[in-house]
Amino acid sequence: MMAVTSSCKEGTKIAMDNGKYVRYTPEQVEALERLYHECPKPSSMRRQQLIRECPILSNIEPKQIKVWFQNRRCREKQRKEASRLQAVNRKLTAMNKLLMEENDRLQKQVSQLVYENSYFRQQTQNTTLATTDTSCESVVTSGQHHLTPQHPPRDASPAGLLSIAEETLTEFLSKATGTAVEWVQMPGMKPGPDSIGIVAISHGRSGVAARACGLVGLDPTRVAEILKDRPSWYRDCRAVDVINVLSTGNGGTIELLYMQLYAPTTLAPARDFWLLRYTSVMEDGSLVVCERSLNNTQNGPSMPPAANFVRAELLPSGYLIRPCEGGGSIIHIVDHMDLEPWSVPEVLRPLYESSTLLAQKTTMAALRHLRQISQEISQPNVTGWGRRPAALRALSQKLNKGFNEAVNGFADEGWSMLESDGVDDVTLLVNSSPSKMMGINLSYGNGFPSMGNAILCAKASMLLQNVPPAILLRFLREHRSEWADSGIDAYSAAAVKAGPCGLPVARGGSFGGQVILPLAHTIEHEEFMEVIKLENMGHYREDMIMPGDIFLLQLCSGVDENAVGTCAELTFAPIDASFSDDAPIIPSGFRIIPLDSGMDASSPNRTLDLASTLEVGAAGNRSTGDNSGRNGSTKSVMTIAFQFVYEIHLQENVATMARQYVRSIIASVQRVALALSPSNFGSHAGFRTPPGTPEAQTLARWICQSYRCYLGVELLEYEGSESILKTLWHHPDAVLCCSLKALPVFTFANQAGLDMLETTLVALQDISLEKIFDDNGRKALFAEFPQVMQQGFMCLQGGICLSSMGRPISYERAVAWKVVNDEENAHCICFMFVNWSFV
Repeated sequence: MMAVTSSCKEGTKIAMDNGKYVRYTPEQVEALERLYHECPKPSSMRRQQLIRECPILSNIEPKQIKVWFQNRRCREKQRKEASRLQAVNRKLTAMNKLLMEENDRLQKQVSQLVYENSYFRQQTQNTTLATTDTSCESVVTSGQHHLTPQHPPRDASPAGLLSIAEETLTEFLSKATGTAVEWVQMPGMKPGPDSIGIVAISHGRSGVAARACGLVGLDPTRVAEILKDRPSWYRDCRAVDVINVLSTGNGGTIELLYMQLYAPTTLAPARDFWLLRYTSVMEDGSLVVCERSLNNTQNGPSMPPAANFVRAELLPSGYLIRPCEGGGSIIHIVDHMDLEPWSVPEVLRPLYESSTLLAQKTTMAALRHLRQISQEISQPNVTGWGRRPAALRALSQKLNKGFNEAVNGFADEGWSMLESDGVDDVTLLVNSSPSKMMGINLSYGNGFPSMGNAILCAKASMLLQNVPPAILLRFLREHRSEWADSGIDAYSAAAVKAGPCGLPVARGGSFGGQVILPLAHTIEHEEFMEVIKLENMGHYREDMIMPGDIFLLQLCSGVDENAVGTCAELTFAPIDASFSDDAPIIPSGFRIIPLDSGMDASSPNRTLDLASTLEVGAAGNRSTGDNSGRNGSTKSVMTIAFQFVYEIHLQENVATMARQYVRSIIASVQRVALALSPSNFGSHAGFRTPPGTPEAQTLARWICQSYRCYLGVELLEYEGSESILKTLWHHPDAVLCCSLKALPVFTFANQAGLDMLETTLVALQDISLEKIFDDNGRKALFAEFPQVMQQGFMCLQGGICLSSMGRPISYERAVAWKVVNDEENAHCICFMFVNWSFV
């Protein structure tokens, strides 16, 4: 065999027949490089074609061309791997530095606590119960007094503002890198090279406080620029207005800001802040952006209160941004707020007293945004629908902002409230301002015009018990038919036939949703966007409503059941097939915010089962028992907002329809939430009662009789006091029945079967047997399926199948048997999956 070799470093030598090596000419290397970029792995025929088409390569044999491409791919792979390893090494080095600093800070904090504790014990021993001396109190509080020293009142002069700014800088740094705050690691957050960073919260300070340290692949100046533009990344931020800018003698800037935050629900007023922001460069080259509220204690310039806003306080907070060796930045973020919880109903106060929620919505959101922009710069690939990641991110922000506007309904945006119909469960707002309606009058691709000249918003909030937000939101996304009732009469449907900006269901008829284009995930997989095709099945007269397909742009976030304190949102807006970036978006949707930490232990195996609604008796009450189940008592508040574009002269009809529709959604959500909440049934904690219809009882009997007949053993071990159906329902293995049609679909499942498929009894019949198997599983199944009809049963080896949500499931083995009725006619096929679990 001819010896062929190539230098991995130079890659410019070829082997001749006599064993000597000859270098490629520069022209040949240039030609090969050009061909490599066109096709890095050419086939044998393609290599021969290259030699024919490129005369400069005519003296090189095809085998030598093959070796050159192999070595070129090898070098490319080595370069990429070396680059990746260098990046990982830089990240690990920076992370190690960060962890060492954090360890040093914690050691100082421990030393301070030990000292204060020792001193406190000594003072306590020297003080009798009858002593009225307050020295003990001084010792206890001294650790706090030196953190927030009292200074003389400042004034609004440049010198006075600079004094406030320097004081803010000192206090911020003491929180970011010092021991001013006793930070504790946020539950569920594990620091490491692949984590978002080191996230901590505080329980011992006034207000709510969170801190994060992380690495981002952007230079400090760019990081500061992005973080200052708070509305671009902080979804709750409505606006930040810069009122005045002053330059300081040390090269820094002082800005006076007015900031407004959206209210997360319809049950609380929005917040605003009057701030001083100080940007400066430290001696070591670090960039600092720190902020604090200006109030009467500083005696600085003031901002009058705004209607419908509660003035909240931002305590010294900000960003410490240090250049990282090898590129990028190390960033420390501190958020410390007093959100005035007294101004909201008591049940909602946990939203304004939760440092975990502040960390999720603000502190971690800043880090995620920075990392996402860094990734967009390094990988500017076109993704779904021909859009770049930055464009998709802008779309998600547009959807979120539109939903926040609907929930808040600010008067300065043109919203006004309609009179109630006597029941205050649903609030209606209307908006016909020119700025809001600009660009609304579009047309569908089929020529059907959109004639809306006003927007109506129907919104409501409700308290939910014992339902993890992620579970409920996932159900709402996957099973639209459970809540999107299309029972709206033809006149109401015609009233809101507003084209791409109307509510899709209002176009009449029932519909089914299908994800046709998943657009994007954030880098942390906390959020994803998709396009859904809604098939209009209406049969209204053509002059009243136009049949055709409608598309939804949908944004979903907070579906991670293991995330602590995460707000779950599902927002969507109708679009047409020619949807452009500047098209108007009128979103509707749901927001579910946890009110306590009870849902931290939510299980990924929780079922999406509606059969438990049958537990509700005639009085509408569930069976007694501890409903906390295995997840503990949890509370959350859900906010619903739906927007309709309509013609102004039809306002009364649209208002009636909107109230009716949103009330039907509320009823559906309550029913779903009741079904998804854990319950204790006898000794089976977390299980639900089976659907106790005579048909179900009969089917359970047929299943057990057929199993005994064909396999010679009993399927169930049950006591005479319990029904067969109840015992089958609580069987630990997944038992599922499917029809005998050409395309078998599931018709019944026990509790474990519904858990495995992650579905409900209502939605079960939408799942076909072949959908839960991969290609190999389908081949094995249908190859042996006739055996079931011939001998009555078959056994399948362990393997992998899929839930209705696409999650892989492993099972040890499976058994299938023919279920016959009392006349010994085949009724269905029953499957039992033994020892299944999510992979």
